[in-house]
Amino acid sequence: MLFLFDYIVNLSIFSLLVSTPLVIRSFLHLRPLKQLNLWIGLYGGIVSIILVMLSVKQQGYSYDIRYAPVILVFAYLGPAAGLITGFFALTTRLLASGNWPPAIIGWAFIMLVFSIFHLFISRSRLTPLKKSMAFFGVYIVLYLTTVFSFHILVDKPLFHLQYLLFVMLGVILGSLLIESNERLRRIITENQYMEKTLEASESKYRLIAENTSDLIMVLDKDYSVSYISPSHELVLGYPSLELEGAEFYKIVDPDDAGMFRDTIEKMFENKNTHSMEIRLKHKEGHWIQFESLCRPVKGEEGTTRHIVMISRDISERKKAEQFLLQSEKLSIVGELAAGVAHEIRNPLTTIKGFLQVYKRENPSIKYNDLLLDELERIETITSELLSMAKPQAAQLTRMDVQELIEYTLEFLTPQTLLKNIEFKRNYSGIGFPVTGEKNQLKQVFLNVLKNAIESMPDGGEIYISLQKVAEEECLISIQDQGCGIPKELIPRLGQPFYSLKEKGTGLGLMISHKIIKQHHGSIAYQSKVNEGTLIEIRLPLAAGR
Repeated sequence: MLFLFDYIVNLSIFSLLVSTPLVIRSFLHLRPLKQLNLWIGLYGGIVSIILVMLSVKQQGYSYDIRYAPVILVFAYLGPAAGLITGFFALTTRLLASGNWPPAIIGWAFIMLVFSIFHLFISRSRLTPLKKSMAFFGVYIVLYLTTVFSFHILVDKPLFHLQYLLFVMLGVILGSLLIESNERLRRIITENQYMEKTLEASESKYRLIAENTSDLIMVLDKDYSVSYISPSHELVLGYPSLELEGAEFYKIVDPDDAGMFRDTIEKMFENKNTHSMEIRLKHKEGHWIQFESLCRPVKGEEGTTRHIVMISRDISERKKAEQFLLQSEKLSIVGELAAGVAHEIRNPLTTIKGFLQVYKRENPSIKYNDLLLDELERIETITSELLSMAKPQAAQLTRMDVQELIEYTLEFLTPQTLLKNIEFKRNYSGIGFPVTGEKNQLKQVFLNVLKNAIESMPDGGEIYISLQKVAEEECLISIQDQGCGIPKELIPRLGQPFYSLKEKGTGLGLMISHKIIKQHHGSIAYQSKVNEGTLIEIRLPLAAGR
């Protein structure tokens, strides 16, 4: 029993010594040591020293499991580290007891065979645990050879069997501890790698979600919102927390809410991707139109658990579509004007001439003047159609905007005197050179100022200001005190045949828009009903002024 107790102590201490550096390494993230194999071989030698000190004495021989660490070091690290561990084990054994010849010869024989066997077994694909058992099998053969060669306790086979059994237990325990720790280390390393990969992936998606202008939203099966991207605050003005839950539906346009709910409900049922256009309310109160792509996210059972909704502001695209439509209208109007105006003018001239002759012969007929006024109106419309339709060769020259405005004001002065209207000028500086077609720009100023005059039947003042808003641009502002324009009608200004005047055609402003665009400028309107209208025209200044 004492013999069994001694070996149990040996195995326990051996297991503790094997586990200690493995456990310490799992808690300390140290840089790998240089010549790690040699350091481990040295540590294995220290373990062998401790095991020899705990050895069992039998008839002058020292029996211990010091060859268990030697076998493990050979199996895991190779001959270099194994020889270091074996050297310490032999030295301590010689100092601990006698019978040196069998100990030295047996050690040398084992080291030689282990080194040769390692060269052979290293070519195989055996796991370190299986290599340990293979080395132990070789050790059994070498041990028995040494016992019978030196006749060491040949009459006690049970003793040798117990010794070999405990060495085997030491090898198995040590291998299991090392393998368990290595497997645990690999799992931890893989988990750390996966965590880092997940963090990096999450960081990328967060970077995209937080910096994209697209709105990203996740809807759950109960139609509540579980995720709102930070872009909602950038585009709509709402912090994410304000829209989570069911609050998102409050900002959907009431006209689109039914369609939106029906689409989401169908997606949870048929699992198909859908796209739609909805209007969402900005925190400041105006509506923004979005194009939304909705994709279902399936769960483990194959059912749709979430819907990812990606919305993009298409306001600019809608404006571009309206602009394209407007351009198509202008193109159609131009084509019609070219064909219709010529066909009308010839018979119109004939009718007008005969009507004037008829008026001189029959001055008493009261409808003559009315007919002539209407014919002049038709002639005006056809003239405007022709000026818009026919291609005009633009003669670009350098001119001063201030001089053009003054020329136009002088031309309109008689009309303003009759209607009790006064022009108020405010020029910030002198010299406003632009490059363009003089007659076309005169036509723009004439159209705008005539509209301002006609909007003030009771008289008043028209303010004209001219200033440089930048080094490369000048601003012409014309402010009247007329009847004004309703806010909802301002976007329609410049469309053909749209006019707020009773007998207006809308072609004057349309032509003005076209001319300003050709001169790379812009025209904008601000107006309040019964307060007046402000028209701002921006033109690029000529270089080298």
